[in-house]
Amino acid sequence: MAETSRRLLQLLSLLQTPRDWSGPELADRLGVSTRTIRHDVERLRSLGYPVDATRGSVGGYRLGAGAALPPLLLEDDEAVAIALSLRTAAGGAVAGLEESALRALTKLQQVLPARLGRRVDALAGYTVRVSPDRAPETVDPAALSLLASACRDRERVRFTYTDHAGTPTRRAVEPHRLVTWGRRWYLVAWDLDRQDWRTFRVDRIVEPLGVGARFAEREVPGGDAAAFVRRSTRSAQWAVTARLRVHEPAATVSERLGTTAESVEADGNSACIVTIGGSDAASMAPWLGLIGADFEVLDPPELAVAVGRLAERLARAAVR
Repeated sequence: MAETSRRLLQLLSLLQTPRDWSGPELADRLGVSTRTIRHDVERLRSLGYPVDATRGSVGGYRLGAGAALPPLLLEDDEAVAIALSLRTAAGGAVAGLEESALRALTKLQQVLPARLGRRVDALAGYTVRVSPDRAPETVDPAALSLLASACRDRERVRFTYTDHAGTPTRRAVEPHRLVTWGRRWYLVAWDLDRQDWRTFRVDRIVEPLGVGARFAEREVPGGDAAAFVRRSTRSAQWAVTARLRVHEPAATVSERLGTTAESVEADGNSACIVTIGGSDAASMAPWLGLIGADFEVLDPPELAVAVGRLAERLARAAVR
């Protein structure tokens, strides 16, 4: 009996991998006959595990999705990763998930071997989390689920959106992707009224409603929803947006500036146009010296003036 139970657990572990297993393959791995494999599969099904079977040369067995969640077998590293993720989710930014995460974490910790429990406790106990200056904005999990489904199904959505000034507006959009950045969720969508791409913070979206109308998928500017959110949110926070012609190849400048610049576009083989932002021209001028190459300020004029004044000041400082 103990040998049979051990074999069933080994079989279940194999079936959880994302592939199809033929009967002879499983029999060879477990050292039994294909008839025994068929009997073991039936036993797993009687225990509630939805084992799918397909016929043919490329067919085989695979653990499918059932009506209820069966127990799962986890490798050591998988169990530790899930436990740490649940601890993080217990204080997360999605409203209503904290209690569910705590319940799941409690169940997992009850069955963790002592050696794994010590690993989880060590990682949690000796990791310091920097608390945000203010409480994180929470999002409604129902709204998050509706928006994700709308992105998948290409279904238009209507909702009320409150901007940073607290002004509510009614919006109709074609949702493209949900993006997480830190502890915030963003929706990237085509705004039907403004006929342009927009980024919406999900915690500011109220009463989203799918209207049933389908749409043809558009390509987000740049082809990367995460990069679009990064550019959009930074641009919204910048008081000054500058354009520079830098006399070095775009690839070199892009690697040097990383995500600091909004965009770096080639301007011939040996120069590029850099778009970058900051709080004011005076504070941006000294920072531009860190670009490490000759450049010209194309816009705005006040930044060119600030750079000129800084250059004169530095020239005077260099005179002995």
